[in-house]
Amino acid sequence: MGAVVKAKLDTGALTSSLQAENIDAFEKNHEEWVRFTVEVEDEASNEVVERRFEKPLFRDLTVRGAGGKEERAVVLMNICIGEEIYEEQFSLEDRDDMIYPVLLGRRTIQSLGPVDVTKTFTRDPGCNEDSPVQKHIDKEYDEDIGD
Repeated sequence: MGAVVKAKLDTGALTSSLQAENIDAFEKNHEEWVRFTVEVEDEASNEVVERRFEKPLFRDLTVRGAGGKEERAVVLMNICIGEEIYEEQFSLEDRDDMIYPVLLGRRTIQSLGPVDVTKTFTRDPGCNEDSPVQKHIDKEYDEDIGD
């Protein structure tokens, strides 16, 4: 289906984050959209995979950190974890200098169930065209997950 990449679970982040470059906002049919490039190393083939996306802007996100405030675009993307596909919110960020091209925040982790912090890389992707998709619109967040 797509590239196999390592993802890090980040309980400190509410929203998941995706490696993205050349992020451009534009208008399409009177709506805000985002065009961006995802360039990652496919863990299955060790080849660099690059793909350009155009997605509706789901929302804007203000990230506060040691370096100050940063605005990021958030889009809905599909991610295969185990045998299921999850439509999740991802903030777009140039993560070239990071070990993991994908961070999974609390909103996504909630869908995965309990996490055993003593183990790593416990779910290999096994999705295909018939895999169930958990749509973002159908998701209910635990009220304790945070804002």
